[in-house]
Amino acid sequence: MAHNLTPQPDPAQPPIYQIRLKGHLGSQWTDWFEGLTIALEDDGDTLLTGPVADQAALHGLLKKVRDVGLTLISVNQVYPSEKV
Repeated sequence: MAHNLTPQPDPAQPPIYQIRLKGHLGSQWTDWFEGLTIALEDDGDTLLTGPVADQAALHGLLKKVRDVGLTLISVNQVYPSEKV
C-alpha cells in the first residue's frame, strides 16, 4: 500500500504562502500587504507570510510586489508543520 507523504492542506483553510523579496520593506508597507506578516531577514531579504484565499489573490499580491519595486526571489506554499 502506497502512502502519500506530502502534507495535505485543510480544505477549510486558505493556503499559507511565503513570498521572499530581495531587500527590506519598511513598516509603512504593513497595510499594503494586509493579512501578511512582514519579517525582515538578517540576510537583507523580506519574507511575507500569510494566508492567500486563491490564485487570483496570489496574483494580486505578486502585482503589489512588482509595484513596490523589490526583486521577487521565491513564492512557496507552506504547510503548518513547515512554518518557521
